[in-house]
Amino acid sequence: MNGIFRNGKFNAASLTRRSFIASAAAGSAALALSGRTAWAASGDTLKVGFISPRTGPLGGFGETDGYVLDLARKALANGLQAGGKTWKVEILDQDTQSDPSRAGQLAKELINNQAIDLMLAVSTPETINPVADACEASGIPCLSTVMPWEAWYFGRGAKPGAPSPFKWTYHFGFGVEEFHKAYVSQWNLIETNKKVGVMYPNDADGNAIRAHLAPALAKEGFTIVDPGAYETGTTDFSAQIALFRQEGVEIFNSFPIPPDFAAFWRQAAQQGLTQQIKICQVAKTGLFPSDIEALGDLGLNIGSAAYWHKAFPYKSTLTGVSGTELADGYETASGKQWTQQLGASLALLDAGFDALKASADVKSKEAVAKALSTLKTTTIAGKVDFTSGPVANVSPGPIIGTQWVKAPEGSKFALDYVVTENATDPNVPVGAKLTAYNG
Repeated sequence: MNGIFRNGKFNAASLTRRSFIASAAAGSAALALSGRTAWAASGDTLKVGFISPRTGPLGGFGETDGYVLDLARKALANGLQAGGKTWKVEILDQDTQSDPSRAGQLAKELINNQAIDLMLAVSTPETINPVADACEASGIPCLSTVMPWEAWYFGRGAKPGAPSPFKWTYHFGFGVEEFHKAYVSQWNLIETNKKVGVMYPNDADGNAIRAHLAPALAKEGFTIVDPGAYETGTTDFSAQIALFRQEGVEIFNSFPIPPDFAAFWRQAAQQGLTQQIKICQVAKTGLFPSDIEALGDLGLNIGSAAYWHKAFPYKSTLTGVSGTELADGYETASGKQWTQQLGASLALLDAGFDALKASADVKSKEAVAKALSTLKTTTIAGKVDFTSGPVANVSPGPIIGTQWVKAPEGSKFALDYVVTENATDPNVPVGAKLTAYNG
């Protein structure tokens, strides 16, 4: 990507060369996928961009995407039926390397060089917001998931009470209200003094949560102890830990990237804070087995929240697989433990291709955007309904209380990820009682 801009100026020669290479690679992949020397004219091909963080500090979010994309490509090997016609499909996936600037650049490359028909973006504001902004500016329909919708909507300039400024970009999944319901449900499962030490970073997630979630929790009787926003990459959390100890907090809540939480939690143990914590509830980290395993014994009994779990009782509209089949298939193929991102990324593909099938004209950007605005479907992660959201362009989704516990004797993996509450989707079965962090 750096060769496209040289000293801040557009480098047409580099772009042309890259475009040629990318086109050649895409053509070779297409032939391999279809198993034929010819499918149809180029006008009969749908191109779908898929952008996620597969490496870097946020790489846990994209670790399973290769497996999910393989499932999707197999399901689409014979084409997509839409508008009375069979369309060949190319999914062009890109890795942001956890860099927001790169995310925006990749989006522009897919828009300008690959002429995509639909953009799909997944996982965290650092990925989704710059991609959505690029699509909004270029008139490309875009669908995203896995970040609080408030950080997507208000974080990109929408104003409370005003009409949506977005025509091309749509987002589904959990928001502050879902966290509110899940946390109140989860935290009331164990007796505490209801003092909550919070560490919300100075980023889109943290600022949205501080503005909207903390006041809602306070109304439920929880005392919020907030030392103020911290900068991502902070290495010394002594001041925050001292305040939490002084205030006697028994619940801890944070929305950090994984390296920041690991640094904080180890220091919290060294300085005596973890001994008084009864519930450690984290989001954005603690979502995947690798996050918890890296903490050793300090990771046991950490509370989390799942935007998807293999216990979700839904099937993929694109591939037909159930939650259990998706999780088991990934473990067999990779040798690694399943993660909640499997269902989230597949849900994005479910919803995206359902919108294409519902579009009056899949080659019309306006028609695809309209299909997104009226989309009602049930993905492997649950309901998506853009006709009844809290604001235009948004469809809220569940977040389920969970906990990391020691796996039973004889298990294939060291940890078990159990469902402890289901306030935002009662269809998801509760599988275990919440255990106190020091229980």
